[in-house]
Amino acid sequence: MREFIVEADGGSRGNPGPAGYGSVVIDAATGETLVERAEYIGIATNNVAEYRGLLAGLRAARELDPAAPVRVRMDSKLVVEQMSGRWKIKHPGMKPLAAEAAGIYPPGQVTYEWIPREHNKHADRLANEAMDAGKRGEQWDAGASMAALNAAPADRTPSGPPGDARAGAAKAREALAGGRAGSAPAPATADGHTTDTTGTATVTGTAATSDADRRAARTLASPSPAPAPASASASGQAQPSVGWGAAPDLGAPATFVLLRHGETPLTPEKRFSGSGGSDPALSAVGREQAERVADALARRGTVQHIVASPLARTRETAAAVAARLGLEVTVDDGLRETDFGAWEGLTFGEVRERYPDDLNAWLSDPEAEPTGGGESFAATAVRIAAARDKLVAAYAGRTVLLVTHVTPIKTLVRLALGAPPESLFRMELSAASLSVVAYYADGNASVRLLNDTSHLRG
Repeated sequence: MREFIVEADGGSRGNPGPAGYGSVVIDAATGETLVERAEYIGIATNNVAEYRGLLAGLRAARELDPAAPVRVRMDSKLVVEQMSGRWKIKHPGMKPLAAEAAGIYPPGQVTYEWIPREHNKHADRLANEAMDAGKRGEQWDAGASMAALNAAPADRTPSGPPGDARAGAAKAREALAGGRAGSAPAPATADGHTTDTTGTATVTGTAATSDADRRAARTLASPSPAPAPASASASGQAQPSVGWGAAPDLGAPATFVLLRHGETPLTPEKRFSGSGGSDPALSAVGREQAERVADALARRGTVQHIVASPLARTRETAAAVAARLGLEVTVDDGLRETDFGAWEGLTFGEVRERYPDDLNAWLSDPEAEPTGGGESFAATAVRIAAARDKLVAAYAGRTVLLVTHVTPIKTLVRLALGAPPESLFRMELSAASLSVVAYYADGNASVRLLNDTSHLRG
């Protein structure tokens, strides 16, 4: 009986960001590649792109022979474990994709195996070709594909089950130190969204060292096809070209000066305050902070436009700066804070007491929603990435002040660094603080400043 191997992969340059998938159908007896599929799918997360790759591979195999057994091999622990029935599928966006994949073949005809990323190079390269095509405003062309030629032959034997959560957390920590990020975020134990201590950090020259991190760190938001990158890695991915390695002809980047709004009455009490709560205005302290940051930005003299979240505290902060700089304020709904559902107005301790299970899930899984149907960090990231891409395209080469909130600013920084979702709980972001991210025409981003509060002292 004929047997197929399906190898599939998906990627998102930003997670969420511009995404694509690749899949290969292989004759299990001969190792011959029978079908290649790839597609650029727009803005999506890595996991959604991986599921889309799985769907494409299974459909292609079924078209060849619906009676043949299929062995799916993927480097996504999440997809393999969920499709094998060992992990629950919690994310509402992935449930229909998993159900669709399960329905392509009768039960028992498809088996799933996890493989290391280095054994999935063919599908990975197809996914990258699809994302490259999407950057050019095109779709993947099978006739122009070089994925099969560039991919080294892979070992087709099973590689055992995926690692546990502790191993994934170790990989994530390694990624933050310059290595590759694992796919499983470690549970966070601190409330990074209610901490309000001051501090300043400057981050420059960030360079991801693996294919996965290079994909995550890239932001493909240039308004026109980007110039050719300065260099390419062995995987065909562009190497980061910011800092000393930047090409001289990229021009001025779109620079986002990220301003968190001033204090509200909820801020010193460290209460959840998102887009689904009471929409508080600035306190007297917050108004003073807004005036101080306005003076500081006036001294710098570089801001050319102001864009603000629609919430009262950000519009009030933006108005103070706009009056000082003589600029108008544009409101963008994409910059609003996360909706924290039933947690709005509560302290972290109160949420821990009332909703311990929901809080633990939220701290360990970016797909988890706050109690009462709030917005997950994954959903927030999709929204922020879309707003980022639109603003980068609109303000290419300009310096723009974005007056927004804790989660949007941390998310923009995280996406620029290609850091895992758990990094949201590892950043300090004080009221009225300034951070800066620059977006270059080749698609790279550079974090220049984080949580500067020097203008509030003295």
